Amino acid sequence: MTTQLAPPATNPLTTPKAGYTAAAGRWAGALAGALAIFSVLLIAKGANPVSVFGQMMASTFTGASVEQIVIKAAPLILAAMAVVLPARAGLANVGGEGQVIIGAVAGAGVGLVVQGPAALPLMLVAGALGGAVWAGLAVALRVTVGVNEAVTTLLLNYVALDVMLYLIYEPWKDAHGSGQPATPPLSVEQRLPLLSGTAVHAGIILALLAAVAVWLTLRHTAFGFRLAVTGGNPEAARRAGLPVARLLMTAMLLGGALAGLAGVIQLAGVEFKLRPGLTTNIGYIAFLAAWLARHNPLPATAAAFLLAAITVGGDSLQLDSGLPAATVNVLMALILLAVLGWTAKRSPS
Repeated sequence: MTTQLAPPATNPLTTPKAGYTAAAGRWAGALAGALAIFSVLLIAKGANPVSVFGQMMASTFTGASVEQIVIKAAPLILAAMAVVLPARAGLANVGGEGQVIIGAVAGAGVGLVVQGPAALPLMLVAGALGGAVWAGLAVALRVTVGVNEAVTTLLLNYVALDVMLYLIYEPWKDAHGSGQPATPPLSVEQRLPLLSGTAVHAGIILALLAAVAVWLTLRHTAFGFRLAVTGGNPEAARRAGLPVARLLMTAMLLGGALAGLAGVIQLAGVEFKLRPGLTTNIGYIAFLAAWLARHNPLPATAAAFLLAAITVGGDSLQLDSGLPAATVNVLMALILLAVLGWTAKRSPS
C-alpha cells in the first residue's frame, strides 16, 4: 500500500512576484528610516528638513547637475567594480582609494613624458597597471603569509596618498604654476573627449562597459563560477582542484586595475592635473556603493549613480542650508546602515 504525500504548502512570500514586492518594501522602509533619522539630525542643527530636502531635489535635477552626477558616477562605477570582483572570491578590497590614487599617478607620469595621439591610451593602460600592482601587494601578502587583505589594502591607501604628495610637492611640481602643489596640466590631446553637446566625458562609457563586462564575467563564465566557489568555501575549492591562490590573485589584480582606471578617468576627465584632493574620496564612496548593492555589479552601478546624486545634491546642504560640508557623508552612512541592516533577509524562526 502506497502512501500519498500531500503537496508542499506554498508560501506566497517565496514566489518571485511576492519576493520582489517584499524586497521593494524593505528598500523603501530602509530609505524612509534613514531619511527620518537624518531629519532628526537636521532639526537638531536648526534646519527645516522639508526645506533642506526640497533644496536638495531642486539643485540635483537641473540640467547642469544631472551632467555632474554622470561625471561623478563614472569613476565611482569603476571603483565599485574593484570591490565587487574580489568580493566574489571572498576578498575585501578596502583599498580602492589608494588604487585610484596610484592609477592617477601612473597616468600622470605617462602624461609627463608622452605627447600625441598615443598619450591618452597609454595613460589609461598605465593607470590600470598601477592600480593592479598596488592591489597585488595586498593579495600577495594574503596568499603567502596570510595577512588579511582588508587591513593591508586600507593601510596602503595612506601610503599611496604619501606617494602622490611627495611627487607633487617635489619632482613633479609645476615650476610654472601658482606655487600650489600640482603637476603641469594635461594637454588637450591627453584629456578624455566630451560627449557631443554635453560636459560629460567619455569615461562614463568606459565605466558602463566595465560594469557590464564584470556582470557577464561573474554570471556567465567558468572564471566567475570558480570565483564564486572559492569565495563560498575556499577549502572545498582546494579539494575540488581549483587553483585558489591564483584565483584570489587574479580577482584582486583585476579589481585593482579597474580602480586604477578610475583614477586616470578622474585625472583626464575632470582634474587634468595631480593635486591634493584629486580623488574626492572616490574609493571610499565606491566601497559604500558596492556594499549597498551587496556586491552585485549592476545594482552597484545604480548605487554609484545614487551616491553621485547625493554628493551633487549635498552641495546645497552647505550653500543653501548653511550646514557643514560633512553632512552629506552622514546621509550616505545612514542610507548604507539602513539598507544593510533593514533589508537583510530574516532567517525563519
